[in-house]
Amino acid sequence: MQVHELLQFVDDAVYHKTGKHLNDLQRGVIEGTLKYQTYSDIADAFHCSPGHAKDVGYELLKLLSDIFDEPVDKGNLKSVLDRHSNINLSLADNTINSKIIGCITVSHKQTKTQANKTNSNISSFSKDSKDIVHAKKVEKLRQFGLNDEQIAEALELPLEIIQEVT
Repeated sequence: MQVHELLQFVDDAVYHKTGKHLNDLQRGVIEGTLKYQTYSDIADAFHCSPGHAKDVGYELLKLLSDIFDEPVDKGNLKSVLDRHSNINLSLADNTINSKIIGCITVSHKQTKTQANKTNSNISSFSKDSKDIVHAKKVEKLRQFGLNDEQIAEALELPLEIIQEVT
């Protein structure tokens, strides 16, 4: 993916989690990190101190770690974003390539009835935001015809967690 696409993906994910879009400095930290810039370089471009840019970067990476449910740092940001921005599943002769933004599949239109059904099916899951995201992904993958074992492998979650989503 291009840097601007990754920026949009991160903005969408952060908005989904917090209800707020990235500000200019946060976007600069993501873009600078993807271009292997130092916090000093990023700070110069945004006319702030390197310490402030580093603080903003630290908070943003901590938020992304929470959103993606894995550690995110400057060294692995691009690979984490690449992994989470696309999901590729092979089913016999069919390949599904869906762009995931937060927990919304862009390549598949979901009706209100399906959305309500998905939301009601997460009742056995706790209401923690990570669990809700996982539950919605599980329901979406079931709609594509995957079984629980395939979903567990695709999402890298224990089978027991997948089976909790009724």
